[in-house]
Amino acid sequence: MKKILTHSINILFLIIFSNASGAFESKDKLVGNILKSTLESYHYKKLKINDSVSQKAFAQYIKKIDFGKQFLLKKNVMALEKYQFELDDFMITGNNKIVDESQELINDGVKRAEKFRGEFFKKGFNFKKKESLELDPDKRKFAKTIKEQKELWRKIFKQATLARYLDILQEQEDLLKDKKEKKEKKTSASSKKENSKKNEKILTKKEALQKANEAIGEKYQKLFTRILKDDRDDFREKLFNSVSEIFDPHTVYLPPKKKEDFDIDISGSLEGIGAVLSEDGSYIKVVSIVPGGAAWKQKELEVEDLIISVSQGDEGNPVSLVDMRVDDAVRYIRGKKGTVVKLTVKKVDGKRKTISIVRDVVKISESYVKSSIIEHKKLGQKVGYIRVPKFYRDFNGQGRNCSEDVRKELQRLKKIGLDGVILDLRNNGGGALEDARIMSGLFIKDGPIVQIRNHKGDVDVLKDYDPSIVYGGPLIVMINRFSASASEILAGALQDYKRAVIVGGEFSHGKGTVQAVLNLNQAPLLKMFGPTMGALKVTIQKFYRINGGSTQYKGITPDIILPDPMGYAKNREQDLDYSLKWDKVRQLKYNLWNGPFYDLAALNKSSKKRVTKNTRIQKVKGSVDYLVSKREDTIVSLNQSAVKIEDKKREEVMKKFKIEDPNLLILVSEFEDALSENEEIKKQNKKKWEEDVKQRKEDWKKELQKDGLLEETLFIMNDMINSSGKISKK
Repeated sequence: MKKILTHSINILFLIIFSNASGAFESKDKLVGNILKSTLESYHYKKLKINDSVSQKAFAQYIKKIDFGKQFLLKKNVMALEKYQFELDDFMITGNNKIVDESQELINDGVKRAEKFRGEFFKKGFNFKKKESLELDPDKRKFAKTIKEQKELWRKIFKQATLARYLDILQEQEDLLKDKKEKKEKKTSASSKKENSKKNEKILTKKEALQKANEAIGEKYQKLFTRILKDDRDDFREKLFNSVSEIFDPHTVYLPPKKKEDFDIDISGSLEGIGAVLSEDGSYIKVVSIVPGGAAWKQKELEVEDLIISVSQGDEGNPVSLVDMRVDDAVRYIRGKKGTVVKLTVKKVDGKRKTISIVRDVVKISESYVKSSIIEHKKLGQKVGYIRVPKFYRDFNGQGRNCSEDVRKELQRLKKIGLDGVILDLRNNGGGALEDARIMSGLFIKDGPIVQIRNHKGDVDVLKDYDPSIVYGGPLIVMINRFSASASEILAGALQDYKRAVIVGGEFSHGKGTVQAVLNLNQAPLLKMFGPTMGALKVTIQKFYRINGGSTQYKGITPDIILPDPMGYAKNREQDLDYSLKWDKVRQLKYNLWNGPFYDLAALNKSSKKRVTKNTRIQKVKGSVDYLVSKREDTIVSLNQSAVKIEDKKREEVMKKFKIEDPNLLILVSEFEDALSENEEIKKQNKKKWEEDVKQRKEDWKKELQKDGLLEETLFIMNDMINSSGKISKK
């Protein structure tokens, strides 16, 4: 596919070049023409870039250059509106007047904000005054006057300073508590632990306020300086991506610097925290945690966290990431293995938290399949539990792949003896399509697994041709809203064959599209313009289930729905602007699983009764309901007393929903994670290897015992087994 696209780009280039009068006048014209032609020719949506697209892209562009509605005035936006139907023309002519004018207007707005900063931080803030700030830019309008804009900035500065001041006061309370404990405990271990804190000064409230004032003032000064460094290329990139986003949210123009970051991310060779980040308005948001990474092991950083600032260990002041581009933000977060990075994040419930993470190389082996035999003391059945963190595959044929690892674990667990299997695909964002096909085939005789339709409308069918069945007993597949792509293909196929009962949150992620990355410098005719073109990631295909329905947008609906711990998050495919909608193709012919079939209505009824009595699951549900209710509560008080009361109330509520104690009714045995690199450690240091294995087993056991949804899934499995009688294991 990549060769075909590259060859076609050469042809498109010749057409564009022949229509131009002489050589291209600018890189804007060259890149704009190539992007327009490629998007119109190869994107799955078959959309023409016209005035309608231009108008929608204009709205996206305004969001990109001033998401917070902090720098532009209402009259500035109205002045730029004269270009709203001309973005399509600009891509052809290269005469991007909107880029030059918007850059000038933003720079003027930033310089005004810097003047406001100098004035307000010199004067200070009154935290006793009762007033509030709307945090959601969608609920605000652009300021009509400079006076109105100045008032907005006063509140923004005040809110940030108050939050930092309260954080410092909390740090002081913790420090006093530590010093008190040190006096009470005089053991050498305690003394050593507290040694680094003994010289820390206890600040007065006045000193704490001054520290907060200086820190936030400096933070915004650096922010404004950074924004002013954005050049014309940065604004042009925003313009091009405003157009590409109208096609779908996964189609992106990658300028040279971002293409470099993309290549690093794909290779997985960079040392860092192991988190996927994206821009969410003015903030950097955690999209996913990479299995095996530093953040994954540390466990405090979570999906949907907004990263406010970053600092390096105990040195220097935090660097604000607010209004920073994601490619710049990751450069502050990345670093050498073994070094500490501190992230100040804003949780979904509004609470701020500082998280220390020791950077490390992502250990791919931590993403490998893991399995155990799990039992519930009240039930007695032995159930094989297999977790697949992602669909990994070494396409060079020398490494491991997840489908073969699952095959081995099924065979190993069958030898031990088991009554059912739970395949856990929660938080599995996908990976190799080939492994989704092969893994599905481990549980069925043979037949189609998934349909793939390209931008031309041609449909290809991927099948399982192997008639052997590795495991034929009771099977449950667990999914959640972060189960995407290949996970949805496998879950959808096993659901369509009626081979497995799907259990999980209300729906899966709904990512059912395929992207190709086209390097704009690969085509020979384009290389004459130098290595500065970048790349285009374009959506070219879409997945469909064997029943004809797409996995895109809707995702997979479980047979039995349980409360989702992340149910408050708006991060599914359908939550994204311009995501491709659900549709259907022709249903394929396939033979349903030869039994047993389970009475899903009866299973659901029994599960609902248990869920209402399950304390752990009710805590999950209560937490989600609370966070959903707070999600739209975007007005914050700027009064110190009111904020402290609200923080305390929120902390007390969230304490009620915290799950800490393990469930001793769940027994976990026969642990296996097959970490290949630890085999090397075993040869070098057997004692260290044994300690490592012991620790991993203990961590794994505690994790499963805290999982209320897994406990309910064991009960569902018990219902399945009892309803079908004794089932021979094929």
